[in-house]
Amino acid sequence: MKNKIYTAIATIMLFVPWTILFLRTFEWALESPTAEILIFTYAAFMIFSGVFSILIYAIGKVKNKWMQICTVINSIYAVGAIAILFMAIPWP
Repeated sequence: MKNKIYTAIATIMLFVPWTILFLRTFEWALESPTAEILIFTYAAFMIFSGVFSILIYAIGKVKNKWMQICTVINSIYAVGAIAILFMAIPWP
């Protein structure tokens, strides 16, 4: 039962980062302080979802095919979010 719950959570985490496309259609989401907060929040969530999927797959031993797909996609999201955070750091 817990394997199905973990897989469902990982599946929901696949689609949450795409909601930024809907939010960015609003004018308030494009203004300066809000846009950065939104991007950093989504980046933090994507890193969390990648770490969560990897831990559940490796330590939690939830190794069905769908969880493998979720782990790969969430890991790609996490790597992309880390890259976004490094691009946002002001380097001297």
